[in-house]
Amino acid sequence: MILSECLGEDLITFGYNPRQFSDFLQGIIMANTAAALHILVKHKEQAEDIIKQLKKGAKFQTLAKKYSTCPSGKKGGDLGEFRRGQMVPQFDKVCFSGETLVPHLVKTKFGWHVVKVLYRT
Repeated sequence: MILSECLGEDLITFGYNPRQFSDFLQGIIMANTAAALHILVKHKEQAEDIIKQLKKGAKFQTLAKKYSTCPSGKKGGDLGEFRRGQMVPQFDKVCFSGETLVPHLVKTKFGWHVVKVLYRT
């Protein structure tokens, strides 16, 4: 975190470990909203195949329109912006802690999701 890098020596002077302080700030300044694309399918193998296609350069929106069983598939899998806790826990966890702009495989009660987190605010 930039703050701990900038204030590292000062934090130590005041008895704070910069890493612990950084972790503390991460807990306070957490993203409250996220935006994501997803593709919902019934089988893990199909979701894994979609991820392979994405890694080869396929467009997420095109694959969502072709394969997703979720109504959002018609919009290229776009879920728009949503709040923390609005989605099922497994999905929420990836959206608020997973790496952005890369596909993630998530299993929920609805099936297998290929999720691409666009951003967090």
